[in-house]
Amino acid sequence: MRRHTLPVLVLPFALLLAACGANSAAETADKGSGEVTLNVGDQKGGAQAVLRAAGELDHLDYKIKWSTFTSGPPLLEAVNAKAVDIGGVGDTPPVFAAGAHSKFKVVAADHGSSAGEAVLVPDGSPIKQPQDLKGKSIAVAQGSSAHYQLVASLKKAGLGLGDVRLRFLQPADALAAFNRGKVEAWAVWDPYVSQVLRSAKGHVLTTGEGVTSGLGFQVAAPGALTDRAKSRAVGDYLQRLHRAQDWVFKHPEAWAKVWSKETGLPYEVALDSVKRSNGTRVRVAVDAAAVASEQQIADTFADLKLIPGRVSFNDYVDTRYNGSLPPSTTAPRSYGKASS
Repeated sequence: MRRHTLPVLVLPFALLLAACGANSAAETADKGSGEVTLNVGDQKGGAQAVLRAAGELDHLDYKIKWSTFTSGPPLLEAVNAKAVDIGGVGDTPPVFAAGAHSKFKVVAADHGSSAGEAVLVPDGSPIKQPQDLKGKSIAVAQGSSAHYQLVASLKKAGLGLGDVRLRFLQPADALAAFNRGKVEAWAVWDPYVSQVLRSAKGHVLTTGEGVTSGLGFQVAAPGALTDRAKSRAVGDYLQRLHRAQDWVFKHPEAWAKVWSKETGLPYEVALDSVKRSNGTRVRVAVDAAAVASEQQIADTFADLKLIPGRVSFNDYVDTRYNGSLPPSTTAPRSYGKASS
C-alpha cells in the first residue's frame, strides 16, 4: 500500500507491487497450529504488517513463512520456482510473467483508486497538459504499472512512446533525477506521488483514473492449489486479507502510523497515500472483466514488443475463491480528497 528526500522504499500491498527489483532474502514466520506451512511472498510494510495491525494473524490453524521481496516481478519468479505459495502483485507484473510462460494462477483481486498512479511534473514546469509531453524526457520503471499508465495516458492525449524520450529508472533513481531537473516528468505510483506532493516540488499532470484498472492481484503457485490442505489455507489467508483491508478503510490513521513505522514514510505522506489510493481497496471477483483488463495490458505490451508474443491471460486464472464477491468493476472506496 504499496519519505522525506526519501530513503529507498519498497512498496506494500497491491499497488505498490508493480516495479522491477530483486528479492531481499529476509524471512520471518508466524507460528499457528497445525502441520501446514503457507509460504507467502510479501513486501516491507505489506501484507504481514497490515494483517498483524488488524489482528488477523491471531488463531491461525496453519503456519505462515514470510519472504520479503522488493516488488512483484521477483515475487512471481519465486511463485514460478515453487518457493512461494501466494503473494500480492499489481496489474502489470502478471502480464510479463505470462509472457515468460511462468507457472502461476491469479486467485484473488482487489480494486482501488487509480489516483495514486500519476504522471508528475515539477512545479513551474511549462508542461500544462498531457499533450505537452511531446518531445519531453519522462522517467518510468520499465514493466511497471506506471509504464502501462504512461502508455495509456499518452494514447489518450494522442501521443505514442515514440513521441517522448523515456528514461527507464527505478523509483529511487527517478526521484533523484526528478528533483534535480534531469527529467521533465515522472510516471510513478503511491506513495511516491504523495511524497512529491507533500514536498511541494511537483504536481500531478494526469492520473490513471479512467485509463488504468486500479486492480491488484493475489497470485498462487499451481502446486499449492492442488494440495488440499494448502488450498484451504490459501482460502483462509485471502479471507483474512479481506478483513484487514476493511480494517484499513475504517482506521486509516492507525494504519498510517503502522505503515510509517514499518517503511520510514513520514506519517503525513503515509496518511495521504492511504486516503488517496492504498486504503481504498475492496476485494472483488476475478471475473471476465478483470481478465479482459489484463488481456488489454498484455496486448498493449505485445504490440510494443515488450513481451515476446501474445498470451491468453485467461489461462492464468483460477476462480475457485470468488464466492459471492462483487464484480471487479465495483467502485473503490473513497475518503474524499487527499492532500495535493
